[in-house]
Amino acid sequence: MAPCVKIMPDIASPSGPLVAVLVYDGLCTFEFGVAYEVFGLPRPEMGEGWYRYATAAIEPGPLRAAGGLMVGAGAGLEALAEADLIVVPGWRGIDAPVPSDLVAHLQTAHARGARVMSLCSGIAVLAACGFLDKRAATTHWRYAEAIGARHPDIRLDPDRLYVDLGDVLTAAGSAAGIDLCLHVVRRDYGPDIANAVARRLVVPPHRDGGQAQFIERPMPREREAARLGPLIDWLRANLGAPHRIETIAARSGMSQRTFQRRFEETTGLPPGEWLVAERVRLAREQLERSHGATLDDIAANCGFGSLETMRHHFRKRVGVSPAAYRGSFLGNSTSRS
Repeated sequence: MAPCVKIMPDIASPSGPLVAVLVYDGLCTFEFGVAYEVFGLPRPEMGEGWYRYATAAIEPGPLRAAGGLMVGAGAGLEALAEADLIVVPGWRGIDAPVPSDLVAHLQTAHARGARVMSLCSGIAVLAACGFLDKRAATTHWRYAEAIGARHPDIRLDPDRLYVDLGDVLTAAGSAAGIDLCLHVVRRDYGPDIANAVARRLVVPPHRDGGQAQFIERPMPREREAARLGPLIDWLRANLGAPHRIETIAARSGMSQRTFQRRFEETTGLPPGEWLVAERVRLAREQLERSHGATLDDIAANCGFGSLETMRHHFRKRVGVSPAAYRGSFLGNSTSRS
């Protein structure tokens, strides 16, 4: 009996922006996998306008990758000549030299308008290219001191999960690469498409807060995490209402001091900072979707009390004003056929 062969329907090749991901000896496989999962995985449901994907080896192969793998790439550095977005998925060492021909190719691509993005230790490559001189950036908190010492002109903010300068983007630790890649999808295709990709990844479309919440914190008691879970859900459902620490503590059945200590153990943030981060998250969602609502309405809906207060916290955590953030999404939310 002849073997059963499943015939797959023809799927038109995508025609959207070309994403080129660098491949190098010592490749960071997690960061590379993140870039492929978001930009390279076939997504026929997104239509023909979805990303095109390419890999670009910076040196002859085969190349070693973390985990005992050997990898090859579909092209060399010539692939950068047509790329719209170039991803540097980590780097083989935070102090490892960056080849001059890689620097030259990246500088040429950037000069003609390509976006350049680093994940985790990949910031070392962007710094070597001079893309971050006197500009804001982030990287894994473990690498911040080394990068700051070698490139003192970079305005490093290691508490940010990612920084988007428009032409240059940097992500913090490995998992923050997922946050940045989803952010790029959100900028390019709108929040609905980004949310769909996030659902396939089984991750939240937005992850607020900074790296500080992940640095050597004690694990919360399981009983307290379960006890505070319903309260946290209630707070998220009522962000527009005013909240005082003493009233929240009373609702939890704890003294104010005990509540503050156990809330921070559970969430990684003090109650006041957590509320601000959640309100900023809600404001981002409303700015992306509610183009008919005024900024004052959104400030009130999210519990800021005033537009001035929302502007302060939004700019501090997102890096741009609410109006500028909304403007970046106008015209980007059309559905793809």
